[in-house]
Amino acid sequence: MKKRFWKIEYSITIFVIFAVILLLIPTRFIASKEASYISRWNETYKKMEYIFSAMNAQADAEIVKSFKRATTNEARENLMMNLVKPYLRISFQDELTKKYTIYFMNGEKVPNNDKYYFDNLYLTSSNKIVGIRDIKDNDVFHPAFMMMFDVNGLKGPNTWGKDIFGINIFADGNINQIGSGLDIAELKQDCSDMGSGVSCSRYYMIGGDFKE
Repeated sequence: MKKRFWKIEYSITIFVIFAVILLLIPTRFIASKEASYISRWNETYKKMEYIFSAMNAQADAEIVKSFKRATTNEARENLMMNLVKPYLRISFQDELTKKYTIYFMNGEKVPNNDKYYFDNLYLTSSNKIVGIRDIKDNDVFHPAFMMMFDVNGLKGPNTWGKDIFGINIFADGNINQIGSGLDIAELKQDCSDMGSGVSCSRYYMIGGDFKE
């Protein structure tokens, strides 16, 4: 009787350990993936800093005039995209035609009329999806463009703050991460399941922890 009881108790213990392992594996796998996305975002941002530094050094009066002559959002977006394309090794043939839906971190789909929706997207040679949105502002202290990067390409989750991050581009050619200027509490709130996730672009860059 005691031997039988011991076998039952032993089996229950093994089952519990196995169940715990099954629960931990997905969590650790997700954490590992998100850490990889953040690492790719850091690398991407450093590359964009170099690109815009190089572009600023080569900018001439004609480029400045071209932007001043452009009267529509689409025209300015095309001008900016043409400037960065050689650095990102993309062409018009790389324009994304496949169905691609972007989500906020809270699970909501980014609507077509939203500030963080991008009409024209491109797939780079490094399998990143990039897009540029014109948000021209007469105030030089506000960004003129936004640029998004899906560091995971077409693969999911296609979500701001998970595999999608972005930068602000200013009229003087300087850039910073979306979310720059917000305090740590605001960044943390937005970079959560209750927020949009767009500010994760800044939050992770200053050492913010992702939610496991």
